[in-house]
Amino acid sequence: MKITDALLGEHGVFYAQFHHIEQSTPVLETRNEIVVQAELLASALAIHAQLEEELLFQPLDPHIGEMGPLLVMRGEHEEIEGTLDRIPHLDGVREVREQLVQIVGFARLHFAKEEQVLYPLAEQTLDEERLISLGSEWATRRRVMI
Repeated sequence: MKITDALLGEHGVFYAQFHHIEQSTPVLETRNEIVVQAELLASALAIHAQLEEELLFQPLDPHIGEMGPLLVMRGEHEEIEGTLDRIPHLDGVREVREQLVQIVGFARLHFAKEEQVLYPLAEQTLDEERLISLGSEWATRRRVMI
């Protein structure tokens, strides 16, 4: 399996989590309930971003440079992680709710950029053997059999 396929599969799981957050957050009554949702998302996205950085961005750096799409993707990763890290420190149900729903929307847009621009660029830039090797490394790190 290619690394791009593995990361796309992870996006599919995140889309389900995003949908759950968007549906449940408006009806959650306490700040802590919403913060728990944010912390679960933050934990999962941090691991995904780290794998993406190590197994896709770094191999692409020598070919396309750290500027352009990779600079944008890295910046958006930082913005998503930073916002999710700040949510537990916010006061009030409304503020926590708004920030979580807003960052989920931003993450959706970020994923779309990866899927429409970065992943196709990776498949054009890295050869099939390298993409599969990186996919195998992903499977090892995720402890799944492919």
